Amino acid sequence: MKFNEYLCIIEAILFAVGDPITLDKLAEASGIERETVVKLIDQLERRYNVQESALKIVRLDDAFQIATREEYAPYVRKALENKRQAKLSPAALEVLAVVAYNQPVTKAFVEQVRGADSSGVINTLTERGLLCEAGRLDLPGRPLTYKTTDNFLRCFKLESLKQLPPLPRDDGQLDLSQLEQAEEELDGEYGEGDAYSE
Repeated sequence: MKFNEYLCIIEAILFAVGDPITLDKLAEASGIERETVVKLIDQLERRYNVQESALKIVRLDDAFQIATREEYAPYVRKALENKRQAKLSPAALEVLAVVAYNQPVTKAFVEQVRGADSSGVINTLTERGLLCEAGRLDLPGRPLTYKTTDNFLRCFKLESLKQLPPLPRDDGQLDLSQLEQAEEELDGEYGEGDAYSE
């Protein structure tokens, strides 16, 4: 494999992960030796500087992250504000439902329930203030857990999580009385755009 292909692999991982990723995890994910990964990151950093790119490499102890340069922060902030006001996607609503009914939960739990990668959706919901970190589990790797926020309750016009509609029975069906009660309680509560406003 050519050096440029290795460079693209490292860049793709850094971009996709978004959060800081350790050198060991970068090496493991890419299948490239640690020493070579360090050289690739140095080269990537030089490339961004030479091209006067809006991107830069951030070094945090033994971890690395792709970030935007400070001078572009106002534009990024404005774009994120617009994103926060956008309607929630079906995937986002699905993740919110999994977290709301099972919290606190890890990303791995959400992904197991949904059967799909949920990292990006969880990060977006956290940025929008609908989810927040709820601590770490006392398990190997100390995974982060997530829970819904007060903003989640406000956006969905709930006073507490007790007002969530009941879950289906084991056979996948709601009791008719439960369904009617849930419809009465929630009737008119979710006007167009209510769940998405800040």
